Amino acid sequence: MQRVGDFTLKRVIESEVPLIPAADFFPDSTPDVVEANKDWLQPTHMCPDTGNLVLCMQSYVVRTGRTTILVDACVGNDKERTNFPSWNRAQFPYLAALAAAGLQPEDIDVVLCTHLHVDHVGWNTRLVDGRWVPTFPNARYVFAQREYDHWQEEMRTDPAAAHPLAFADSVLPVMEAGKATLVDMDHEIDHGVWFEPAPGHTPGNVVVNLKSGDATAVLSGDVVHHPIQLVRPEWSSRACGDRAQSHKTRRALLERAAETDTLLAPAHFASPSIGRVKRNGDAFAYDFL
Repeated sequence: MQRVGDFTLKRVIESEVPLIPAADFFPDSTPDVVEANKDWLQPTHMCPDTGNLVLCMQSYVVRTGRTTILVDACVGNDKERTNFPSWNRAQFPYLAALAAAGLQPEDIDVVLCTHLHVDHVGWNTRLVDGRWVPTFPNARYVFAQREYDHWQEEMRTDPAAAHPLAFADSVLPVMEAGKATLVDMDHEIDHGVWFEPAPGHTPGNVVVNLKSGDATAVLSGDVVHHPIQLVRPEWSSRACGDRAQSHKTRRALLERAAETDTLLAPAHFASPSIGRVKRNGDAFAYDFL
C-alpha cells in the first residue's frame, strides 16, 4: 500500500505472467534495444526462457477517507474471449485478492475505467444465474462519454470483435442496471480525484489524477504499458488505436512526472508497479517503490 497524502493506494492483482514477445506487442521495437536492456528487464519484466514480456492485470483501489474507488476492472471470469485464449472463460481468483486487500464488492463506492478495452472492464460484471450483473452492487460506475460512444459504435459495426464483445458483456449490463454515469474526460470524481484526457491508446482514454495536500499520483492506465517504453517512449503497442498520438500523450505524461515526487501507477507494470519517473538523457528510467 502507498500513501498519497491522506489517500491510500492499493493494488489488487488478477494475474501477472509473461504474455507476449516484445516484437509482437511493440511493432516498432528492435531486437538490439531489447537485448541491450535485458540486464534489468529480466526476470521481473521479461521472461528469460521465452523472451515474453511480463504484464500484470490489476486494479487500483483508492481510499480518500470519503470514498472507496476501484480503478480498472481487469479481464473478469466466465467471459467468451476466444481472441485471447488465456482469458477465455477464465477463472481468476480476483475476488479472493480483493478480499485479501480487506474489501468485499459491496465496499466499493465508485468504479472507474481509464478506457473500455477487454482487460480493463471484465470485473464490471459477473455471471449470476446466466446473466451479467454488476459485480459492485453499491458502486457508481463512471465512464468517459467519448470512450463509451466510440465502443458503442464499434459494437454496432463489428460486434464479434474482442473489445465490442467486452463492451456488450461488461459495460452495457452496468448501463442497463442504471449504475453508470457518462462524463467528460476532465470530470472530477471526488475532491482530489479527477479524470484527465489521455487520447491515443483509445479515443476517450483518460488517466486518473490524485492530489491530497502536496502529494500527487497518476493512475496512468495504458498510457505506458511496459517499462521498456521508458527507454523508447516512441514505441506504442499494437493495442493503441492511434500510435502516433499515443506516443505524444506518453511523452507528455513522462515529461511532466520526471524528477518530481508524483507517483506513477501504470496498469500493467510487473510488481511492485508503482514508482517515480526519472530522466535518462532524452528518455526515462524508473524507481520502483
